[in-house]
Amino acid sequence: METLIQSGIDFSIFFYNPNIHPIKEYEIRKEENIRFAKKHNIPFIDCDYDIDNWFERAKGMENEPEKGIRCTMCFDMRFERTALYAKENGFSLISSSLGISRWKNMQQINDCGHQSASHYDGITYWDYNWRKHGGAVRMLEISKKEEFYQQEYCGCVYSLRDTNRWRMKNDRERIKLGVKFYSNVMDEKS
Repeated sequence: METLIQSGIDFSIFFYNPNIHPIKEYEIRKEENIRFAKKHNIPFIDCDYDIDNWFERAKGMENEPEKGIRCTMCFDMRFERTALYAKENGFSLISSSLGISRWKNMQQINDCGHQSASHYDGITYWDYNWRKHGGAVRMLEISKKEEFYQQEYCGCVYSLRDTNRWRMKNDRERIKLGVKFYSNVMDEKS
């Protein structure tokens, strides 16, 4: 968003994340987006939570691994809604910040974005690689400066379950929702 602002590109934040579970986590993540949007005068579009639809689509995929077909379904669902909203509201371009994460498969995300945009004349999916040219490092710098909430799992109930299983196997504490934030203070090792 910083790059878009500096480039003078007019854009809005479209928040549609019915995958995020539980509702407490969803609300925290949404409020972080709203706070940033207000600070930078970016229009914020709050779409339905739509959790029942997400769980219906996820049936049978409960044990799929991260980056598997459940993630493709989730990206497809969210991009489909984004592309539809764009078409209905006069936007010609959609994109996503999902690709900034090293935990995500950029090709999987971009394939879903392009597929969804292709259903609507005049809608293009912009598959800019936000990781390049220090984008991931800059994301962490901004997260610390803004003291953003630090997400410790992708978002869905299955990701939370699997992350906690991994943590328990590796003698780490389970995720505690709503307590971990990036800090602007340098840690002692720096």
